[in-house]
Formats: sequence, structure tokens, C-alpha cells
Amino acid sequence: MLLRNKVAVITGSSRGIGAATAVKLAEHGSNIVINYNNDIDGAKETAEKIRKLGQKTLIVQADVSDPDQAKKLIKKSVSEFNKIDILINNAGITKDGLLLRMKEKDFNAVIDINLKGTFNCTKNVIRYMMKQNGGKIVNLSSVVGLMGNPGQANYAASKAGIIGFSKSIAKEVSKRGININVVAPGYIQTDMTEELAQKVKDKMLENIPLNRFGQPEDVANVILFLVSPLANYVNGQVINIDGGMLM
Repeated sequence: MLLRNKVAVITGSSRGIGAATAVKLAEHGSNIVINYNNDIDGAKETAEKIRKLGQKTLIVQADVSDPDQAKKLIKKSVSEFNKIDILINNAGITKDGLLLRMKEKDFNAVIDINLKGTFNCTKNVIRYMMKQNGGKIVNLSSVVGLMGNPGQANYAASKAGIIGFSKSIAKEVSKRGININVVAPGYIQTDMTEELAQKVKDKMLENIPLNRFGQPEDVANVILFLVSPLANYVNGQVINIDGGMLM
């Protein structure tokens, strides 16, 4: 039980990587705050799995791109559990399109959820972690943020921004016992990636040395390590979870 009696807030945890991470941390003793924006059914399903593991859970609807709603998410979590030990900034969207066809609103929407949402939640949770003199934050980037990808200029910009943001904040707050790290998944089989055309998937598979796509649990396992005592001396790092696609 690596996380006995810990409290973890996981944004976008109604499905995919967020839901798998919520269950994985609960398996190791953490109580979980599930955040969702639209998928209440998925949030309830995740919560039920956590309760069956014997852990407490709280569901909070919030659009993390909105500063007031992000603040509400953190305040409700602290009100329920009296602390937050772990924050996983996982909420994210895609609105792909070639640059010359990309609408400004689609660029802004991806930046707002992926990057600004990470900023909003981190800023609000840091004050509590500083008072506790400790905490673990893991931010979800992507290999696309490291290498770029045609048709994903907005997504790549948001995920690259998360890396720079995370390293900067780690240098600001690490002396208060707060570890901040980044995971950069490759192709992980989720609802988001299933929307890609089959020819795109086939092309991606050719570039993965392990010759398989990742599962949400592959990412959740690395996040578990980073928020556990096993990673107390890991800080400001970006860990790729991509089967070797980006070496």
C-alpha cells in the first residue's frame, strides 16, 4: 500500500488514462477526487470501482480551463479530505487540423483545457501543498509535445508548454518538499485516439519498437511510481511512455 491514507485529485478521470490512474492509486491506498467536465456516467463508474477497493472518493464537476471552477475543484477536495497529497493534471482535448485550416477557436480551446487547465489547478493546489511542506504533482504531456505532429499544432503547443511550465514550477517550489514531474505518453488506446483513421494508426505502429499500442494502465503504472515514496528523489523529469517510439 504505497499510498495509504493519501488524497489524490485527478482531472479528467471519468475515462481513459485518468480513470485508470484513479483506480491504480486507489489500489495502493489513496482516496480519490474524480473530476469530470461532461461525462458524469464515466465518473460514476470510476467512483464505483474505487469504492469496491475500500477507498473514499468524491466526484467534482469542473471545467479546469475556468479559473473559478478549478479553484472550486481544489477547495471542495480540501473541504472533504482536509488535504491534497497528489495532483494529476490529466484533463485534455484535441481539435486537430492543418494550420491553414485551423480555426482560432479550436487553437484556443486546446490551449485552454490542456495548458491553462494545468496552470489553474497547479496554482490552486500549490498553496495547500506548501502549508503541508510536501506533495506530488504529475502533469500529462505527450510525445507530440516533444516531436511535433502534422495537423496538431495546437495540441503540440499545449503539451510542449506543459513541459516548460512543469520544470519552471519545480524550480520554484521543490524546496518546500513538492515534486513535480511530467509523463509523455505515446499512442495509448483511449476514446480520444480511437477517433484516428486506421491508416494513421498503422503508420504509428510501424514506428513503435515494441510493436504494440499502449494501454491506459501502462501510463497509470508510471504515475503510481512518481507519486509514491519510491520516487522521492525524482523531480522535474519528463518520462516517455511510448514503447520506444521516441528514442
